[in-house]
Amino acid sequence: MIRHIVMWKFKDGEEENMMKFRERLLALKGQIPEIRAMEVGINVNPSERSFDAVLVSEFDSLEDLRSYSVNPLHVAVSEFCKSIRTQSVSVDYEF
Repeated sequence: MIRHIVMWKFKDGEEENMMKFRERLLALKGQIPEIRAMEVGINVNPSERSFDAVLVSEFDSLEDLRSYSVNPLHVAVSEFCKSIRTQSVSVDYEF
C-alpha cells in the first residue's frame, strides 16, 4: 500500500476557493477507482511555519497512484489548486 500526503499553502484571500478545492478533491473518491482512502483537512491551528491544508490518501500501488495523478478528473482539480496556492509539498511511502 502507498500513502500519498500533500500539503498546501494558499494565497491570502482564497479561503472560499480553498473550501471549494477541498470539496472537489474529496469528490474524487467516488470517481477515481484507484483511490482506496482519502482525507482532506484544513489547518485549525495556523502558524508562521504551518501549511493551510493536507491530503492523506491511500493506493494499492505506485502504479495506481500514477494513474490517479494523470486522471483528467484529478488534473482538473490540481489545476484549480495551482491557481490559488503559493506552495505545495508531498511525500509518498509504503506501509
